[in-house]
Amino acid sequence: MALTSKQRAQLKGIAMKEDTIIQIGKGGITDNTVIQVQDALKARELIKGRVLENSLLTAREAAEALAEACSAEVVQTIGSKFVLYKKNAKEPKIALVKDKKK
Repeated sequence: MALTSKQRAQLKGIAMKEDTIIQIGKGGITDNTVIQVQDALKARELIKGRVLENSLLTAREAAEALAEACSAEVVQTIGSKFVLYKKNAKEPKIALVKDKKK
């Protein structure tokens, strides 16, 4: 599911108020990290992560790798931070805006 620009803007606004809950360090992305991200996405749908300075990955690389591993969407990356979104099919928490078609 590709996010529209309006949906992406809505999620960015929500993410501004969220705390960073995932940190990627020099160990990179491990199986344990992927499991933590999957659990967090299931519970929250929208998570904010950060790549530490000692990591070999950039925020964009880490976000794309985690999004692919978890079937999520990269909402944005700014500096060392990134935001991921994955809709919970059973219990959606965030109602995305619908795009009006012409």
